[in-house]
Amino acid sequence: MPLTTDDINRAAQRLHQAERSRIQIRQLSQEHPAINIADAYAIQKSWIDIKLAEGSIIKGHKIGLTSRAMQSALNIDEPDSGVLLDDMFFADGGLVPSERFIATRVEAELAFVMKSRLSGPDCTLFDVLNATDFVVPALEILDTRIQRVDPQTKSTRKIFDTIADNAANAGIVIGGRPLRPLDADLRWIGALCYRNGQLEETGLAAGVLNHPATGVAWLANKIAPQGLALEPGQVVLAGSFIRPIETRKGDTIQADYGPYGSVSCYFA
Repeated sequence: MPLTTDDINRAAQRLHQAERSRIQIRQLSQEHPAINIADAYAIQKSWIDIKLAEGSIIKGHKIGLTSRAMQSALNIDEPDSGVLLDDMFFADGGLVPSERFIATRVEAELAFVMKSRLSGPDCTLFDVLNATDFVVPALEILDTRIQRVDPQTKSTRKIFDTIADNAANAGIVIGGRPLRPLDADLRWIGALCYRNGQLEETGLAAGVLNHPATGVAWLANKIAPQGLALEPGQVVLAGSFIRPIETRKGDTIQADYGPYGSVSCYFA
């Protein structure tokens, strides 16, 4: 049986409280074994609606699980997505308040800033490039309001848990040098990612579905049945091309994008 409306709203409230209290909740997939992808997105939407009612503003979207390795590990065949809100944006080189989060990790991505409305169905990579104002280096800050490993069963999180948890999104840092989407082969943009001056991860944007704009097209098509589109000025995180870097209070994270500059943050 799919989750009831009460189940969905109750789960959203628990996630909201977990974020505020910094106390994780049990995996929803453990408490609701029949949960499905639609239920998970319904919980995410309910949680975002709570935040909007409190005054938050939607500023864009994020795309996750874009690599074949991650999809295979979770037994899925498509990415997932979450919502970016105004209070998730942090300044390049600025401070990220550690006390706001539970267990942060950071990924390197490209962010697409939309120039014109982009809607599905049948949105293609070329439609994305035409609708994009510029592309800019970015860091995504991940957090988890749901336990990664269930203490009773030792089961790891499922895709349903991640989606309900706003695709694990918690923050975004934009920096470096913006570029027009046709001024470079976006597949070959790479990053060297450092924690406290030590190289931790490297990657190429081609790791995101062979081209980062492919994920943006997927998102436009995915949200079209709800009558939604990517709107002008919105920021879309296209998906990470490195493994997440664990961070602690006192860490400085920097991603060097070569000719496209660097982006960094400090966890205070």
